[in-house]
Amino acid sequence: MTDTSPRDGARGQLPLGWKRHTVQQLNGTDPLIQLDAQFQIVTEKWSRSIAVPYLVYMPEKDRLLMLVTCDYDPYRPFVMTSDDRGATWSDLRVVSPNSAAKGVGNSLTYLGAGRLLFSAALHFWFSSDYGETWEGPVPEPPASNGQPWYDWDPYLVDRDPCTGEVMRVVQTGCNWEGGDMRSPAAYWQAYLRSSTDGGRTWSDEVQVPQWRAVNEVALLRAKNGNLVAACRTDMAREYTGRIDHWCGLGVSISKDNGKTWSHVNRLYDYGRHHPCMVLMPGGEIVMTYVVREGYVYTPDGFPQFGIEALVSRDQGETWDFDHRYILHHWVGHLKGPTYWWPSSQATSTVLLPDQSLLTAFGTGYRCRASSKGLSVPRDVGLLRWQP
Repeated sequence: MTDTSPRDGARGQLPLGWKRHTVQQLNGTDPLIQLDAQFQIVTEKWSRSIAVPYLVYMPEKDRLLMLVTCDYDPYRPFVMTSDDRGATWSDLRVVSPNSAAKGVGNSLTYLGAGRLLFSAALHFWFSSDYGETWEGPVPEPPASNGQPWYDWDPYLVDRDPCTGEVMRVVQTGCNWEGGDMRSPAAYWQAYLRSSTDGGRTWSDEVQVPQWRAVNEVALLRAKNGNLVAACRTDMAREYTGRIDHWCGLGVSISKDNGKTWSHVNRLYDYGRHHPCMVLMPGGEIVMTYVVREGYVYTPDGFPQFGIEALVSRDQGETWDFDHRYILHHWVGHLKGPTYWWPSSQATSTVLLPDQSLLTAFGTGYRCRASSKGLSVPRDVGLLRWQP
């Protein structure tokens, strides 16, 4: 991977909005490598809950669009845009002025030619004008067992290699098996299904046996054509009863276009999940993810959280832990039952035309105790960096 503008910009005059930042890269047993990057808290001027960012790059307009979820009771999805590759952002714009859009917005996906879709509260929302206006809510079909189809990650978009037209969209989802979710016998089961009309109708789902005890699944097509699935794994039995931050992270691979899948190769047993994968021009896969458990507490007893990245150079088969990237970390200034409020809820990473990466993530680093029992404020952090 080559050295490009984030390093140069960090040394010289930074564009409006960006601050200098250092990404730390592990280097085996040698000292950490310090990499220049750019950083900002996009939402710092607001004192409200702005969380769960999803980011897409729309090359036709050289524009970024970010979907976020704001406030509580109810949650509501908003969008904002950037026309200078993340340096500055528009004001928040509600998806539905008549308040029809409710719930946590997720799975934002760009299909090209101005077409987007995302889901919220078991309904789809569609746009055909680069996110200026949205059509919805359109009910999201349930699974064949009658349970709701819970999704989280952006959809895989397969294109015709000659025309670039969208051939199919692949959606992953999950629901509970084994009875009540509080039962020790219960577990998440992940599925996938596809659409050939831009998400308007969907095939019957496929239950992937290897995705037992897996919930959120992010998909990427590797350079060799394999499908790589980054999976949030259920909590191990020894963590039962703890907050879901103790879920883990693993990878499953299909070499036959999704017909069969490998067993999940567990990368982390706990504390790291919410992955996002990007295919670099050279074929490397960069995976960003949150760190919600696993960092040591500060000497005065406060938890620490962060965002990290791993690289695979063999189509997702193995991952370079010896050269892991620590993109950002912060201290949470809460203890007790709400210690987790300052943690992150998502990573969303896109590749820009200069081959730099833009990583959006949620952070509650400003959270303090609230008399209303709400984690406020919550923010969206943004990093521009180069592996």
